[in-house]
Amino acid sequence: MERRLEGTVALVTGASSGIGEKTALALAGAGAQVAVVARRGDRLRELVRGLGEDRALPIEADVTEAAAAEAFVAQTVARWGRLDVLVNNAGVMLLGPIVGASVEEWERMIDLNLSALMRCTHAALPHLLRAAESAPRRVADIVNISSVAGRVARNGSGVYNATKWGVNAFSESLRQEVTRRHVRVAVIEPGAVATELAGHNRPEVQEAMRKRFDGMDLLQAEEIADAVGYVVTRARHVAINEVLIRPTGQEA
Repeated sequence: MERRLEGTVALVTGASSGIGEKTALALAGAGAQVAVVARRGDRLRELVRGLGEDRALPIEADVTEAAAAEAFVAQTVARWGRLDVLVNNAGVMLLGPIVGASVEEWERMIDLNLSALMRCTHAALPHLLRAAESAPRRVADIVNISSVAGRVARNGSGVYNATKWGVNAFSESLRQEVTRRHVRVAVIEPGAVATELAGHNRPEVQEAMRKRFDGMDLLQAEEIADAVGYVVTRARHVAINEVLIRPTGQEA
């Protein structure tokens, strides 16, 4: 990726592994200084050692805590004076039937996948709007990591579907609100990706997923990060609002 993000600052949530980690690496490789946010501080510090402490800022935080977003956005801006790119990547996928479901699992998904994303966006928007008015790019970006589950509902995925449909709806409404102010809003909708996400499920759900994707070449986290990098490095007048990425072998 060309170094089109020189002089800019990005913030990536859920950056301790998977898509978030690879996205942070990609944005730093494009020239951005990157704040990386997650609960696992040891992994963040290891990531920052690889990027260089002058290029990256580790922030150990739980994005579901009400005051967390304001705090880590403020910490990022205090360090580098601006914010140009927000990548809302933190999320969890807890699948299973609605009948007899664990309401606690539903609340965990809603809190992390949707409510925390909204709070992070709300906290970042004033800074993104200012960045869109200034050099070097005169444009800013919000990238929300959604899912194919945000457009295709499946049996056994109801509340996860609901959170990702919510992400898509929130993103499109916000896009219409701020696009003339040159803040671009994009959703990236991955299909099956080889990350830790599936491992949060109960054993019987993990087994069903293994059977569904048996023999399929899954997407890799760096391939989703590449899509994020493409979206945020377009010319100022080009807005990529939605990217749906499936493994070639995935039908739905």
